[in-house]
Amino acid sequence: MPPANPTAAKPVLFSMVEDTRKIYPRSVTGRFARWRWVMVWLTQLVFYGMPWLTWNGRQAVLFDLEQRHFYIFGLVLQPQDFIYLAALLVLSALALFFFTALAGRLWCGYACPQTVYTEIFLWVERHLEGDRSARMRLDAQPWGATKLLRKGGKQLAWLSIALFTGFTFVGYFMPIHGLTAQALALQLSPWATFWVFFYGFATYGNAGFLREQVCKQMCPYARFQSALIDMDSMVIAYDAGRGENRGARARKADPKALGLGDCVDCTLCVQVCPTGIDIRNGLQNECIACAACIDVCDDVMGKMGYAPGLIRYSSGNGIEKGWSRARMLRRVWRPRVLIYGALLLVLGGAFVWSLSNRNDFVVAVSRDRGALARMVGNGNIENTYRLQITNSTEQPQRYTASVSGVEGLRLDTDASLTVAATSTGDQALRLVLPATTAQAHSGQTLAVVFQIAPDTGGARAPVRVKSTFIVPRY
Repeated sequence: MPPANPTAAKPVLFSMVEDTRKIYPRSVTGRFARWRWVMVWLTQLVFYGMPWLTWNGRQAVLFDLEQRHFYIFGLVLQPQDFIYLAALLVLSALALFFFTALAGRLWCGYACPQTVYTEIFLWVERHLEGDRSARMRLDAQPWGATKLLRKGGKQLAWLSIALFTGFTFVGYFMPIHGLTAQALALQLSPWATFWVFFYGFATYGNAGFLREQVCKQMCPYARFQSALIDMDSMVIAYDAGRGENRGARARKADPKALGLGDCVDCTLCVQVCPTGIDIRNGLQNECIACAACIDVCDDVMGKMGYAPGLIRYSSGNGIEKGWSRARMLRRVWRPRVLIYGALLLVLGGAFVWSLSNRNDFVVAVSRDRGALARMVGNGNIENTYRLQITNSTEQPQRYTASVSGVEGLRLDTDASLTVAATSTGDQALRLVLPATTAQAHSGQTLAVVFQIAPDTGGARAPVRVKSTFIVPRY
């Protein structure tokens, strides 16, 4: 065997995972930055404040998993109402499709929890470590008292926000007043402790460390957004026709004489981007439509004495064909958007109608399978049933049952049942058919209808439940 060639090329190893670099987003001011902070305040006031609101003496919004009661202001839902949760998820997906077709990733840029908490954590980071260049210098310098103090203070603030967020989230599933009392007494249950720390560290990790990697690698929305938008969707775009060729120049220089476009190649649009992309390379999956690049570019254009809008909200056709804003807006109501809008309107209307017209109690009637039918005194026929009523109101209710469908059929038991608030009650019912009528229906299965109504008349309509009555052969 010939000896191995020592100069032969060695195999090259490569990683299947992208080598990521730390991103230091620069702070930015402008109208879109103000809108982002408006959404931060709005979403967090709702999130942190909602569990503390009261309604009829109890927590206004509470998904009590232990008791299997779900309170949303005056609405009380039971486990059998989970169909409404499924419908709400469908409506949320349709709304996402609709607004994405209109204007791209508005949800990601302004209201997504990942964006909101990253913005909050970045605010803490900037105030304790400085803006972009200061943070880069701090990371590059060796560890010392100053670096330890700044880094430690930042981590402590992040952990405090994250744990408070986890505690608030758990407060949607356990009464938050009781949860607070337990926490202050250091008597938090093991499960509550686990979930507070679980959601707290999820917030801490996602907003403090993963940040843009959640949007770029973990979120599926970036992957299918291209199927939801088209050349008429309003997205953040760079006007290459106006901006190229790029190049630095003096403020008073004539760019046309230098053969340059309006882009001064300052790279500030890259420095402010929370995902680290260059919007000048075109629309990318990583763009979360936060519009930070628009704010900083407009600021630079103003300083240079150029018109704003080198980077702006526009459509693909608007950039390529030089359409006016009015013409782009006329293309908003195109078939794709109309279909999404019609589906959202119809299903949303059906959801609201169904929710507003749902009965405030649920009835189930089942036959006693141990004794389907039997003959009692004087040749009468008796069938036994189990009546179950779920009361979805917050007051005790008394219900009365009646039966129809066969002449002479009667209830031979107390036909009333009292059910506690947001509880379920059951009672045995015995139906008796007189012997004279039973003989005429020997060996038949008869259709009967139970009608259950509250004595207070609080329900919108009595509930009718169909069942059967078995007559054995004589």
